[in-house]
Amino acid sequence: MKVAIGEDSHRFDFEDKSKKLILGGILFPNYSPLAGNSDADVVLHAITNAISGITGKNILGKIADKMCIEQGITDSKEYVREALKSLSYQIEHLSISIECKTPKISPRIEEMKEEIAKLLKISVTDIGITATTGEELTEVGKGKGIHVFVCITVA
Repeated sequence: MKVAIGEDSHRFDFEDKSKKLILGGILFPNYSPLAGNSDADVVLHAITNAISGITGKNILGKIADKMCIEQGITDSKEYVREALKSLSYQIEHLSISIECKTPKISPRIEEMKEEIAKLLKISVTDIGITATTGEELTEVGKGKGIHVFVCITVA
């Protein structure tokens, strides 16, 4: 059994009207997108980093940059799939903690769990998602971005 932590954060891009806000593979309409070369799905990026914590193969960075910038692959699901190629363990549990002032995460948790479970080929019962506003203690809590921690357990 192994356990790893993944983390990621992105600022909102309040100027870009061409991108959409995507979290955990789910579209959140009518919200500003996150800044980044890809779709900037901070939840999937944190999951990718957690998987990298198990495998020791960092995807976000050179590999994702090549996929995004050189090959035009901006869907963060593809970065997760790339990370999974090196994972020789079965994912037993995934715990996701999201900090943001907006959007409200709780009403969309079940949708996110279903999308992530499908992507990882695990049961929705093996995924926990919690959300907090951060009570305006940080820049994220003040509405400037989204921060995500992921804990993954594999066996």
